Order: sequence, then C-alpha cells, then structure tokens
Amino acid sequence: MTESTAIPASIPASTPVIVVGVGPEEVESALDFAAEEAIRARCGLHLVHAVHVSPPGPENALLTAVDVEKWGREVLDLAVKRAEDLVDGAVPVTHELHRGAPVHVLVEAGRSARMVVLEHRHLSRLSRIVNRTVAGGVAARLPVPVVAVPSGWTPTDGPKVVVAGVDVPERSDEVLRTAVAEAHARGASLKVVHAWSWPAYDAEATSYNDERQRWSDRSRAEVRAALDRLGDESVAMEADVEVHPGRVIEAILGASEGADLLVIGRHDPLVPVGSHIGPVARAVLREAACPVLLANPRPHRAVYHP
Repeated sequence: MTESTAIPASIPASTPVIVVGVGPEEVESALDFAAEEAIRARCGLHLVHAVHVSPPGPENALLTAVDVEKWGREVLDLAVKRAEDLVDGAVPVTHELHRGAPVHVLVEAGRSARMVVLEHRHLSRLSRIVNRTVAGGVAARLPVPVVAVPSGWTPTDGPKVVVAGVDVPERSDEVLRTAVAEAHARGASLKVVHAWSWPAYDAEATSYNDERQRWSDRSRAEVRAALDRLGDESVAMEADVEVHPGRVIEAILGASEGADLLVIGRHDPLVPVGSHIGPVARAVLREAACPVLLANPRPHRAVYHP
C-alpha cells in the first residue's frame, strides 16, 4: 500500500524528513507549517495516512475494507497535491498509505524523522474524554520533536516570536535549546515564560510585595542561569524572560497569543509507566492558539537543528 517519489540528488537520501500526519479532518494548517519548515531545513516532506479498517459489524456492514482504502487514498492524494503546490519543487514530497491505527502508524513512520507535524482540532470537554488527541499519543511514544498545529491557524503578520514554556529551569535545557534553534531559524525573538508557586507567606516577617518581588527575582535568575548554560551569550542577553506567580498553564497560554511557535517539554517517553507527555503538555495542546512543539526530554540523533 506504500507509494513514494524519489528524493532528488541535491538532498541526500539519508537526510531525515519531516513527517506530516494526514487524517480525515482538516490538514491544511499542518501542511502549511510543515512545508515552510521543510523548505527552510532543505529536507523532504513525507505525508503519512493511516486508514483504520474496523472488523465487520452491523454498524459498518455497507463499508468494505476496499471502500475505506479507496477513500483514504483519495484523501491522501488531495493532501499530496496541496503539499506539492506549497513547496513548488523546492523539496521532494513523498507519501504512504497504511492500514492501522493512526498513532501506531505515525510512530513507526516517525522514528527517524526530523520532526512530526500533526493538525488538531479544539475539542469540547466531552469529546476529549472519548477522543484523546493523536498528537498526544504520538508524542508520548516518539523521541523526536512533535508539532501540533491548531486547525485554522495562520502565521501572524507582526514581528516573529518563539515562546519557550519553562517549568523547572534546571531541567529545561532541551526545551531552551530547541526554542533557541527555532528562533534563530525564523529570525524571531525569544520569549521564555516561567511560573512559580507562591510560597508560604509570613505576614510578620516581610510585606506581601517584598516577598513576591523576592521570589520573582529568584525565579528570573534561575531562568537566566539555564540560558547561560546553553553557551550562547547573545541569547542569554536578548531573551525576554517573564516570570509569574500562579499556574504555569495560564502563563504559557497567555504569552503564546500571537506567537509563531510555542516550545514546551514533555515527560521522558522512555519511562515504562505514567503520563508520558504530562498534564501541562496535554492542557497546552488542547488550548494553544499557535503551533506547539513538544521538545525531546533528552537529545536524540534526529532532533530538529536548523
């Protein structure tokens, strides 16, 4: 069931491609984002569509496996045509169609990818209960960057901004390193956002404002120290660092309004149990209005380095 096109000699066959997940819903925003990334990185664009053929039953008696595969191929063909129009011959576009669950198929296709790009819809609370996002499932199992692009998203016309959401500064090296690379590639400014939890307050020891300022200064210094560890002096000096008391989710979402890209971390996908992307990443994926890049918790050979 796999079809592909040859990679031009100008781009080595071993160059990791950007994988785009194609589904039955909208995919235009994901393709727009991925095509721009592929052209910038001079790598191939590889579209993957999984058609999930359910076992025969009363509810799908009129829909055969052949029908599902034919419909899936038509959906993929339309996506390939749009991708080819977007890159206009600058980079190769390849594609494949598989039977299987979308998460499993995309994980297998994306293991050595440069990046995996998916489109997601903003779902109601009830829909989220019964329909976990494919982006979350893929990100939980892949050690490469995964980008979720909201349906309907378009780039802003103003100054380009990449936002990095930092939870624990001393454990955020990969998030910051990825965000810096993305900002450099786009010619964008970098904004680092960190939220700190309000400590126990002793009214007799100091004033509310003094205590708040002390914790803000401490948090900002921790973020600056994390930036210093990257070894790029200009980044440490030019980055806009915002620190807020309260919940990290609200701080990140607020700062990302109008951003070109939001970079956040996820739990280590190599641990055997537990939530692999974490509650903050899940919440941000649901609500963010801009593309969200889920950075690797640890370096990977195929990590995106523009």
